[in-house]
Amino acid sequence: MLQYNLQLVAEIMRARFLQQAAGNNFVEHLLIDSRRVIHPPAALFFAIATVRRDGHDFIKEAYNKGVRSFTVEKEIDVQQFPEASFLLVDDTLKALQQLAAYHRRQFSIPVIGITGSNGKTIVKEWLYQLLNEQYSIARSPKSYNSQVGVPLSVWQLQPQHTLAIFEAGISQKNEMNALQEIIQPTIGILTNIGEAHAEGFADAAEKLREKQQLFSSAETVICSTEKLEPLSFLHANIYNWGFSANNALVVKAINRQLSETTIVFSTNTITDNITIPFVDDASIENAVTCLAVCMYLQVSFERIKEKFQQLRPVSLRLELKSGIHNTTIINDSYSADLSSLTIALNMLQQQGQHLQRTVIISDFQLTPEQETATYRSIAELLLQHKVQRLLTVGPRTKALLVPLLNSSINSISFDTTPALAQQIENISFQNETILLKGARVFELDSIAQLLEQKTHQTVLEINLSAITRNIRAHQQLLKPSTKIMAMVKAFSYGSGSYEIANLLQFMKADYLAVAFTDEGVALRKAGISLPIMVMNPEPVTFDALIDYNLEPELFSFSILHAFESFLEKEGINSYPVHIKIDTGMHRLGFMPSELEELVAVLNRQQTFSIQSVFSHLAASEDPAEDAFTLQQAMLFEDACSYLENALGYPFLKHLDNSNGTIRHRQLQFDMVRLGIGMYGISSAAAKLQLEEALTLKTTIAQIKQLQPGDTVGYNRRGVITKPSVIATVRIGYADGYPRNLSNGVGYMLVHGQKAPVIGTVCMDMTMLDITDLVDVKEGDEVIVFGPQLSVTTVAKQSGTIAYEVMTGINQRVKRIYYEE
Repeated sequence: MLQYNLQLVAEIMRARFLQQAAGNNFVEHLLIDSRRVIHPPAALFFAIATVRRDGHDFIKEAYNKGVRSFTVEKEIDVQQFPEASFLLVDDTLKALQQLAAYHRRQFSIPVIGITGSNGKTIVKEWLYQLLNEQYSIARSPKSYNSQVGVPLSVWQLQPQHTLAIFEAGISQKNEMNALQEIIQPTIGILTNIGEAHAEGFADAAEKLREKQQLFSSAETVICSTEKLEPLSFLHANIYNWGFSANNALVVKAINRQLSETTIVFSTNTITDNITIPFVDDASIENAVTCLAVCMYLQVSFERIKEKFQQLRPVSLRLELKSGIHNTTIINDSYSADLSSLTIALNMLQQQGQHLQRTVIISDFQLTPEQETATYRSIAELLLQHKVQRLLTVGPRTKALLVPLLNSSINSISFDTTPALAQQIENISFQNETILLKGARVFELDSIAQLLEQKTHQTVLEINLSAITRNIRAHQQLLKPSTKIMAMVKAFSYGSGSYEIANLLQFMKADYLAVAFTDEGVALRKAGISLPIMVMNPEPVTFDALIDYNLEPELFSFSILHAFESFLEKEGINSYPVHIKIDTGMHRLGFMPSELEELVAVLNRQQTFSIQSVFSHLAASEDPAEDAFTLQQAMLFEDACSYLENALGYPFLKHLDNSNGTIRHRQLQFDMVRLGIGMYGISSAAAKLQLEEALTLKTTIAQIKQLQPGDTVGYNRRGVITKPSVIATVRIGYADGYPRNLSNGVGYMLVHGQKAPVIGTVCMDMTMLDITDLVDVKEGDEVIVFGPQLSVTTVAKQSGTIAYEVMTGINQRVKRIYYEE
């Protein structure tokens, strides 16, 4: 990887040293986010100030994570950071761009710059799929095409690359010149000119002229000239494609089948066809653009023809999810333009599971001159796609869109998103597909969350104060240098992922751990910035794992090679990973006998770096197995020493879990993993005076007076032998209450007194015998488990462990969080 001397960096950015600390000599990585620190000693942090956040506020956080080089545009009290170097510039964003532009000038390879209103990311990713065997390609991660994203993308260029593909997106005038200086494309691609970000320009012609600035020094531009008519195109050298015979690439025919399209084309050297696994217009246009690039680069057509048929969809941000009351939610609440609305409505129409179609749409951000025509087009699209119901958010849709529908669509209007949120429960959503479409500023994603939310009278109360005290009790056993990784897998042991993670973040936990990638994604979407380890990453989720800065556990050669291959394709180096060693649990992990082969693999690659090495104690809570635990520790120490010596750099080591932290304090290493102990469940709970933090409670739905000979529940298993009072409570096995607690095996607490289960536990209800209790009435509270009736007791009655009971609580059970 290229390194830049910090003194040279200062000269490139025309910066002045506020402080130059000894030892901070080289820069390899650029940072703008203190939450995503990788290789801090070689990182340069840019304190970029935006409308919402000022990067200078996060200097301390980055410094504490090991970053020692900073670019700032404000005077800083450097005495707070004695080991850091500070470069003062007039504008940190421009300094970032200047440094990236200098970096780009060190390379003489072909560089493709892509701009347009839609399709940039798809064309870039498809070109990579088509050309990655012929070229070593550097490209923008996902849609890094902004004033910040482009320099971070270009910085990825390294000597091994033979081709680069970068996107450039703009939303207003005078933005493209800066991106052109950074990308300096030798080949330009213009995908199309649509409505996206149109509010920043007077008209389409102005938008086109601005985008063309990207091509000012390009050798050629590849585009569909027919798409641009009657607009003029400013670049002289054009490799054009279209249906006319005077194009460099002529599309002769487009033949759509059920699930694929064959495109017949010709150039001055070849007449042939490609088949793509898509039938929509946008995919066809993007595929032909990619074909034109391949023809211009004179790539062997035989080598790429089959690859067109293997093109994969590119995951964008239009999400399809299950919703409440048998609904399907299409969440496209991040952008508002006609092109993306058409795509979203096409997906809405494709959903055949529901006949009813509802659209929730916000105001589009338009100039007054654009509003009339745009809202007329929206109305036409809604009618064409047979939308039956429309909910609008914002004054412009109410005033300009709804009247155009002429009552053809049942419409309800709200001035703001919070106003809609307040009325969600009063609007009937059932057996329908619901599309949410709007500008990001309206935050319609919050409405999607409400539509996905499950509610239930049975509740799980989580005492955050008790969790705090339990964590501090464990911390008292740790050395000051020992870090904490908090386990929030399995919905934080049933207690709710984000809320617990937010508390842990506030308490300055060092790491979080989840079981699967989607759990980590949910935390990131909820604003959790702590490092997150994913314990069971799956190849199909690698994309999301990278997008949300999640760190995978690698436990086998198959998952290691799969992740290595993915990173290579993405052009990513030094990604943080965690290595698991199997020292006796024999569930997941590299065996000690595999370490030599593991080291060989790790030393030959550059795609990832080891953040931690760990293992799992099989019986840390059991005194009878202490010898085995110590044997595991010995194997672990040997493995870590071997890996560290072979790799040549240090990493975190962790072995202790909650019980191990209490019973095997000598095995703390660099970090411990706290899980169920945070909730007060531990074999040594009394020793630390831990508090159970979870209370599962429900209410009485009905009370009945029964006589001898009556029976209760399915199969008449509950037999009444004396006059009895039976209470039916709102919890069943679908909520997670074990069915094997039926017929007197289990009990609950009513007014603090035991009420045994009678009959068989039902799916949604359970019956209790409250004959001997007084003053009990319908609606009264019932404790299923909690501090008064330990979840450990309930688990023993059920013949299982507390983990299973806690994680088995269905998410339809509402979680309530409180502090004392």
